[in-house]
Amino acid sequence: MQWPGRRTKRTRSVRFKLLAIALLPTLVILPLLLGVMMVRWNSKFDALLTSKVNGDLTIAHQYVSHILENTGKQIEALGQSVMFRDLLASGDRGQIDDFLAAKRRELGLDFLYIANRQGRVSGVAPIQARPRVDPGWPVISQAFLGGSSTGVDIFSNADLAAISPDLAARARLDLVPTANAVPTDRNTETRGMVVHSASHVSLPMDEATGVTGAEADGVLVGGLLLNQNLVFIDTINDLVYRESSLPEGSQGTATLFLDDVRISTNVRLFEGRRALGTRVSAVVRGNVLTDGKVWLDSAFVVNDWYISAYEPIVDSFGKRVGMLYVGFLEKPFAQTKYESLLIIVGAFLFVATLSVPIFLRWARGIFKPLERMTQTIARVESGDFDARTDINQVQDEISLVAEHLDDLLDQVQERDKRLRAWNEELNARVDARTRELRDANRQLEATTKQLIMSEKLAAIGEITAGVAHEINNPVAVIQGNLDVVRDVLGENARLAETEFRLIDEQVSRINMIVTKLLQFAKPEEYAGFIERHAPGEVIADCLPLVQHLLNKADIEIVCHSNATRLILMNRTELQQVLVNLMVNALHAMPDSGTLTLIDEDAEQDGKRGILISVRDTGTGMSAEILGRIFDPFYTTKRREGTGLGLSISKTLIDRQGGQMTVESEPGQGTVFTIWLPEAT
Repeated sequence: MQWPGRRTKRTRSVRFKLLAIALLPTLVILPLLLGVMMVRWNSKFDALLTSKVNGDLTIAHQYVSHILENTGKQIEALGQSVMFRDLLASGDRGQIDDFLAAKRRELGLDFLYIANRQGRVSGVAPIQARPRVDPGWPVISQAFLGGSSTGVDIFSNADLAAISPDLAARARLDLVPTANAVPTDRNTETRGMVVHSASHVSLPMDEATGVTGAEADGVLVGGLLLNQNLVFIDTINDLVYRESSLPEGSQGTATLFLDDVRISTNVRLFEGRRALGTRVSAVVRGNVLTDGKVWLDSAFVVNDWYISAYEPIVDSFGKRVGMLYVGFLEKPFAQTKYESLLIIVGAFLFVATLSVPIFLRWARGIFKPLERMTQTIARVESGDFDARTDINQVQDEISLVAEHLDDLLDQVQERDKRLRAWNEELNARVDARTRELRDANRQLEATTKQLIMSEKLAAIGEITAGVAHEINNPVAVIQGNLDVVRDVLGENARLAETEFRLIDEQVSRINMIVTKLLQFAKPEEYAGFIERHAPGEVIADCLPLVQHLLNKADIEIVCHSNATRLILMNRTELQQVLVNLMVNALHAMPDSGTLTLIDEDAEQDGKRGILISVRDTGTGMSAEILGRIFDPFYTTKRREGTGLGLSISKTLIDRQGGQMTVESEPGQGTVFTIWLPEAT
C-alpha cells in the first residue's frame, strides 16, 4: 500500500513544478524586467531634460553675448562717425549734449556721455552730479589706451545716482526673505548690473577750458542697466521658450542675478508679481558663484521645482558677480513619469489578473488526467484489473496518454498473442505520433521565431517613434536659432553663407531621417489614397526620378511591360518602393550594367495579380546579407543609408496584401520581385 502514496507525492511535485513554470515568468521575471526598464527609462528621461535645459542656457548665453557685442560695436561706430567728429570739432556743448541724448534714446541705452582724463563729462543732462570716470575700470582704461571694450560691471548706487537719480532708483530692490538662501543682514540691494562699454575718442583743443594735448584723449561711455530690465529678460524667455516648445502645463522662466539676488526675472512670486528681490538657494550659490561651475539639475525656484540651468556672470575685472538662469517647470514631466509608471503597473496587474486564472485552469486540465492515471494504476496494482481512467474527451497529449492507458489495460486482459500484436501496433503508432510531434515542434519553433520578430519590431517601432519625436524638438530649436542668427547678423551673414548652408543641409537630413523613422514606426499614419494603376505606367514615371544616377554610369535600361491587369495601391507609395529598388540596383552597378524592369500577369496561391521584377547585373549579395536585407536599420551603406528603405518598402507591399522577395548571388546580380493582387 506504499506505492500509491509514493506516486501521489510525485504527482504533487509535478503539479508544483508546472505551476511554477506557468506563473514564474508572469509574477517574477516580468516584474523584474519591467522594473529594470522603468529605471533605465527614468534615467534616460532625466538626461533628456538636462540636455534640453543645457541647450536653453546656451541660447540665453548667446543672446547676452550678442547684447554685449552689439553694444560695443554701436559705441565704437558712434565714436568713429563723421557727424560725431564734426560736432566735437565745433566745440558746441549744447549740440553735443543734444546729439548724445538723441543717440542714447535711439540705441536704447540708459546713459551715454563723453569724458576726459580730468573727469570732465559731456552728455549727461540735466547734470545733477558728475559720473565717476575711474581709469581703474578695465573698460575705461582699455578705451584710454586707444581701443574699445565692453563688459558687465557692477555700479554702486552712488555711481548710478551721479549719472541719473532714476537709474539709482531703478536699481534699488527690497530683498524678499527666501527659504534655503544664505543668511544675510541686508534688507535692500542698491547696486546695479550694467552692460558697460567705452570707446576711445579724440577731443579737440579747447581754448576756453584750457585743455592740454594730454587731455585731448577722451572716451565715449555708454551703458544699459539690467536691474528690473523686464524687456531684456522677457526677450531671453521668448527666445528660449517659444510657443509649443514645452508640453502643456510646463512654463519656461529666465532670471538675471546680481550676486544671489534676482534683479530681473519673469518668475512669479505670486500671481501678478515678479519675484524681484528673492534670492537663490545656498546650494546653487555655492556651486555657481563660489566654485564657478554650471548648474544643470533640478532646483527649487521661489515656490516650485524647476529643471534649471545656472551659469556665472563675470565682470570686466574677471570676478564672478552674478548668474544667468533658465529653466522650466518640472511638475508636468514628473506627472508624466508617474502616469506612465501607473499605466504600466496597472496593465501588468490587469494582464496578471486575467492570465493567472487561465494558467491555473490549464494546469488543472493537466493535473486531472495525471491524478486519474495514478489512481487507476494503484487500483490495478491492488488487483482491480477492470479499473480505467474513463476520460472521454481527449483534449491534449496527456489525455491521449490516459486513453492509451485504458486501451493498454484492456489488452492486458487478452492473451499473450493479442498483447504482442497490440505491442507492435503500439510501436507503429508511437512512431507516427513521434513524427507528428516532431513536425509540430518545427512548426512551433517557426511560429515562435515569427512571434519574437514581431515583438522586436513592435518594441523597435515604439522606441523609434519616441526617439524621432524627441529629435524634432532640438532640431526645431536649431533651425529657429539659425534663423535668429541670420536676422541678427544681417548683411554679415554672407560671411558664413557656406557654414549656414551646411547647417541647413544637415538639419534637412535629420528631418528626412526622422520622417523615415516615423514612417517605419507608424506606417498606418503615412498611408495615402489608393487607386488603380497600370504597372507599366508607374514604372515609366519612376525612370525620370533616377535619371541623375543613370547619367553617372553606363547603364542600359531594358523594360518589358506585359501586364494587362491593374493594381490597387497608392501611386506615391508604389513609386517610393520602385524608386528605392532602382536606386539600390544602380548603386550595385557603379560603372556599368543593365537594369531590367518587367511587369506581367501572374497568379499566386490561386489569386490573380501582377508580378514586377527589378533585376540588375551588379555585385550581388551574400547569403548572410540576404538573410537580413529586410531588417530595420540594417544597411551596407555605412555613410549614406538609414537601413529603413527596404524595410519600409516591404511594409508598404505587405499592407496591400502583396509579397516582396529577393534572389541574389555574389557577382551574379540581384533580382527583387514584387507580387500585388489584381485590383477588383
